[in-house]
Parts: sequence; C-alpha cells; structure tokens
Amino acid sequence: MSQIVYDSSYTQNRELSWLKFNQRVLEEAEDECVPLMERMKFISIATSNLDEFFMIRVGSITDLSMLKDKHTENKKNMLPNEELAAIYAASAGLLHRRDKAFVKAEEGLKQYGIQRLNLKELDKAEKKFVDHYFNTYIEPVLSPQIIDPHHPFPHLINKLLYVAVLLKDKLANTTTYGIIPVPTTVNRILLLPQEGSSYCLLEKVIAEYAAKIFKQYTVLGKTVISVTRNADLVIDGSGFDADEDFSLYMKKILKKRTRLAPVRLEVQNDINQQLLDFLMDKLHLTKEKVFKCKAPLDCSYVFSFKDLFAAALPDELYYAPFTPQISQNVDPNRPMIEQVLDHDLLLSYPYESMDDYIRMIKEAANDPCVVSIKITIYRLAKKAKLIKYLCDAAENGKEVSVLMELRARFDEENNINWAESLEESGCRVMYGFEDYKVHSKITCITRMSEGSLQTITQIGTGNYNENTAKMYTDFSLITADERIGRDALHFFNNMAMSDLNGNYEELLVAPNGLKNQILEKIDLEIMKVQMGQPGMITMKFNSLTDREIIDKFAQASAAGVKIRLIIRGICCILPNIAKKTENILVTSIVGRYLEHSRIYAFGEGDDAQVYIASADMMTRNTEKRVEIAAPIKDVRLKRQIWEYLNLQLQDNVKARVVDQNGDLKKKVVAEGAQRLDSQQRMMELAVERAPEKLEIAQDHAKKNKFMEMIKHFLKQA
Repeated sequence: MSQIVYDSSYTQNRELSWLKFNQRVLEEAEDECVPLMERMKFISIATSNLDEFFMIRVGSITDLSMLKDKHTENKKNMLPNEELAAIYAASAGLLHRRDKAFVKAEEGLKQYGIQRLNLKELDKAEKKFVDHYFNTYIEPVLSPQIIDPHHPFPHLINKLLYVAVLLKDKLANTTTYGIIPVPTTVNRILLLPQEGSSYCLLEKVIAEYAAKIFKQYTVLGKTVISVTRNADLVIDGSGFDADEDFSLYMKKILKKRTRLAPVRLEVQNDINQQLLDFLMDKLHLTKEKVFKCKAPLDCSYVFSFKDLFAAALPDELYYAPFTPQISQNVDPNRPMIEQVLDHDLLLSYPYESMDDYIRMIKEAANDPCVVSIKITIYRLAKKAKLIKYLCDAAENGKEVSVLMELRARFDEENNINWAESLEESGCRVMYGFEDYKVHSKITCITRMSEGSLQTITQIGTGNYNENTAKMYTDFSLITADERIGRDALHFFNNMAMSDLNGNYEELLVAPNGLKNQILEKIDLEIMKVQMGQPGMITMKFNSLTDREIIDKFAQASAAGVKIRLIIRGICCILPNIAKKTENILVTSIVGRYLEHSRIYAFGEGDDAQVYIASADMMTRNTEKRVEIAAPIKDVRLKRQIWEYLNLQLQDNVKARVVDQNGDLKKKVVAEGAQRLDSQQRMMELAVERAPEKLEIAQDHAKKNKFMEMIKHFLKQA
C-alpha cells in the first residue's frame, strides 16, 4: 500500500521545530537582561526539557525505526532514521550552546563568592574536610562494582548519575571496568567550610576518590555518566485483566519505564576512549548518540541555591517577587457561588490567584444546597487543597465524582496516590479510557435551590495544580450559564458510560467534535472573504502538529483570511510562503512564565466567537484525547481576552516571530519605540486592577494624612 506524500513546502518537521523552541529557552539563559540566577534556572529547564524530549520523542521514533514497515512523517516526509540523524546532530549543537551559557553564568556567580570547585582546586584544610566527609558520609553508602565475567554490566537506571572507571589490575596487569552509582541519599551539594560559598558536587567527589574505592587497581580513566532511556510507554490496555483495578495495572506498567532501551549517553568532560568504547558497546549506542558535556549532567541543583546561599545572593539576581492578585472580576468579600450565580467570572493565572477557584470548591463542600461536584483531574500538586475540599464534600454527603487520568506522563504515581485518598473519603473515582487520555479541565457543581436546579461550571486551559498556577499562564472560566451547565452534566454522564460520541450545544469536545467544528469555523472565515468581508483568525496554543489543521490554515491564508497564531512550542507550519501561508503570522513568547493558555478566536472584536480550551492543535489532542473548549459569552470577559491577545501580539521584548524557515527571530524595534514585555505588563495590570488596590490606596492616604497631623502637632508643641 503506497503512502501519501504530503506537500512539504509550507511545513517543518515536528522534532526539529521542538529543538528550535528549546533553543529559544536557552536564549533566556544567554540574555544578560535576565537576572543571573534566573538564567541559571533557564539552563536547568532547557536541560530537563531535552532529557524528556529524548525519553519520549526520540524513544518513540527509535521504536519506529526498528519496524520492518517504515513510514515517513507527514510534515517533511522523513523516515524515522532520517529524523533521528537530524535530531542527534541538532542536539549536539544545542548542548554545546548550553555548556557555554552555563560556564558564563558560573563565572558571573564567582563575583558573589559562589563557585563550584574540583578537588584539585581545594586548599589543605578543605581537602581534609572533604576527606573526612567522604569517609564518614559517602563511602559507607556507596555500592561500587567491578565488571567482569562474574559481575556482569549492571542496569543503569534512566537519568541517574554514575561514575564509570577504567582500571588496571595491579597484580594481573589486565584492564577492567568499574561502576559506582552516585547515591541519591546524600546531599548532592557539598558546602566547603570557608568564608564565601564554595561547593563541590557529590559525583565529582566520588570520581576523585575512585582510587580509594578500587584499592587493588590503578585508575586509568574516570568520568561521570548518565544514560537516557526510552520512557515512551505505550499504555494501550494490552495485558490488562478486565477484573483488575486499573490503578494496580498502572503501578505494574510504571516499573517497566526504568528498563527500556538507552537512546543517549552523556559523559562529563573528556573520557578515555577505551572506557567510552566499552560503554557504547554495553549500551548498544553509536558515537552520534554520545554527548560530552562541560556542564553537570543534572543541573537541577541550581534551584536550591536560593536557600543554600541566601546571604550571598542579592535580590537583584532574581525576578522581583510577584504575588498573584485577586481577580478584577471577583469581590473578595462575597461568596464565590453567589457571585457566579450573578455573572460569569474569568481568572487569569498566574497574574490572578487560583485561590478564588479553590474558595469556590470549599464553599461547595459546605453548602447545604450543593448535591454534587464532578471534576476531571490530569495533574495536581504534591500537596493539594483541592483534594482536601473534595474529600470534605464527600464526607459531608455530597456526591463527588472524580475522573482521574492516571496516564499523565511522569505524574502517574502522584495521581494514583491522590485517587486512593479520594476513594478512602467516599469519592467516586473513575479512570480514563484505554485509548484516550482525559486531558480536559472541567468542574461541574450542581445545586438544588428553592426546588430549581442550578449548575456552576468551571472550564480551564490548565491543570488544577496550585503550584504551576503560579508559573503557567492559563485562563479559567466559571459560569452559571444553563446551556453550558447542561453540556457539562451531559459530558460527565457520557464519561461514566464510556461514551465519546456525545452531542453538545455549547462546548467543543474532542475526540469527536472539537476538530471538525474548528475546521468548520475556519471555513466560515474563508466564506466571509469570498463574500467580500474581512476574515480573521486569532489562536493561541502550545503546539501545532495536526496536518488537517495545518492544511486548513494554509487554505484559509491562500483565500485571504488573516491568521495570527501565538504558539509557544512546536510549530509545524511555515508562514510567509507565497500563495500558501503569506497571510499567516506566527508569534512565540518565552519569558518569566510558561505560556500555556489555549484560546481560539474567529472574527474580530465583540462579535468574534472566542473559546478557551484545554487542547493544543496536535493530533494527540484533537484525535486521541478528551478535550473541552468553552465559549466566552460575556462581552466584558471577551474584551479581557482580546486585551491579553493584543498584548502578546505587540510584545517586542520576549516575543519571537517564526520566519519562513521555521526559525525564531527577534522583532525589529525602531529606535525610540516603546519596549513591551507582555507578561510584565499583565503583572502590572493585575496589581492595578485588584479589587483591594483602591482600598489599600485609601488606607495609605488616611495614614499619610494622620502622620502629617502628628508632625504638625509636634511642631506646634
């Protein structure tokens, strides 16, 4: 059967686009306008991003490359092996750039007395201290191993650190190899006892003491290594017993993640070639899959600096603190439920606080009129007030139904634990479908008041995670609209019946409605242009990979529809291609906060159809996940979203424009033109518009007047 060959003139490969996005993250680490410690954090983020990319995307493509029947991807018609070659080549350049940024940032930290030292750089007193520390705290917990016929090559756990050693037997005059796992039970940062804030990393200390560990051998070479394994587990229900609890099945599946095939080997600095050849052979990796890094292989330790070196790090090395404000749409002195029954509310994270939503759930848990609370959960914080209030509601006799997605990648274990807690409190817990992840963010509260049914529905673009709500930009709509409420109840009933084919009046629901309706709305904008009217589409999401959507955008652009896309991450469409995508503008913003909100707007101004949604324009979202988009009907809230979108489009500081090659380019700012950082402006607006701001200002005025009166009195006295 012949495969479709797609038009690649206006598309780029998904994986290479993602690598360009991660390069954009690194640009924040290179930007000297970004505070120094924040640059260190961006280095760590870019590194962990790449780790996950190799675990998931490179892992899955590697699996595809091993299939006998190989198919090309549908953007550039590349075979899996071609994709892998391009990925490994681009990743090498990206890691080289990461290393340079890390070295420069560390040089900057030296000005504040903070420096990472090797043992060769220590003075006599420091060496004595480290020697004592190694003997007392490190060596007793080490599990070194010789590799020989009696001690086979061990399984190296995904992304853990090891010290690999080339050894020469002093008696037999033969070479062998040793592996030392870096223990996770010992602090990674070893603070040195001197004025200032010098430190050593645990893995380097262990490497330096390799000769002491392997006493009967001569150390010929040593290095710190880390293996990245394929972590793309296909959880399709195969092997699942129908009588088995799905959470128990998931626990068994997760154990397999650490044992999948290696896709990358990272080594610290230079490495003895014999040792490297040995590792490559045992891990079945070729040289292009080996990356020599100057930066530590795990940079996450930099997040602990603020606590460890508080005295040495001035505030200006960090972003100025920002507290999410009470929403301009919320009266803090009125019950949330009372307000929602009166008018729609829109919360904008992290500029506004998630606490208002949490307050509503707390009210519902104790409201005698509330009969049920239904919610879908994808990701939660390790500590979640939301869970407490849902449990309280169940214990207060409310019907609480939770659709918990156990396959939220890398949060599976956390979700299993929360599901067990909810069940223990009397909540009804359901799990997602075998072939479809439930990624929607929806809450439905049902009340019986004076004999009539009331529904309060919340639909958001982001998770109910109280921590990430302070770091991710998201919108949350809370409404008592009857039609949306009916759709919400219908949705939960369908989920309980494993029915993905429901019909909805107001909500766009994937996998069997959202995509087709978006395509239809794009067609309507095309029809407007054909009738001599302006056509406009403005959409914001995290990634664009769905080939049908891409082709429909191209068709709309060719017809004359103006399309403005704000895409943080993967963008598989190439704008500005003559007669195909020349009416498409693509903007990407990376800044202090992670852009995460999904907004679909068809038309312009108050008359536009505007939706907020949980779905990106990726095939996995449009076809393989349960997603929800909700209309914004209140003109006041619609204008608030337009203000947000326009700020993003006007951003000339953190914004980049995607060019016809798929590269992210800075906007050209005319001399003397005002610089606009959209995230910074959103923070300012949140503070200016917070309900308590006027009250606070009035209090300050009263205090100032009182102080003036005191001063006047004292002068008279």
